[in-house]
Amino acid sequence: MHGSNMLCKEGHIPKMSSLSAASVEPTPAIEGTDEKKPLKPCCACPETKKVRDACIIEKGEENCTDLIEAHKDCMRALGFKI
Repeated sequence: MHGSNMLCKEGHIPKMSSLSAASVEPTPAIEGTDEKKPLKPCCACPETKKVRDACIIEKGEENCTDLIEAHKDCMRALGFKI
């Protein structure tokens, strides 16, 4: 999966009332690409995002705070303001 073009699919995340959207200042670039296209928040940190979303769907947001925080930490590490 690493290095391949992954398409973002909008609208597939369950509604998460207490999670804030990431603002992008400045927009980090995708590593390893020739064109250095800006990384969109929906495509950042796919590993933490996948497990966070699965937990929220299965157990509810209030039971997944550790995974939510791990995803936020990953986003912050990429330069997103959360």
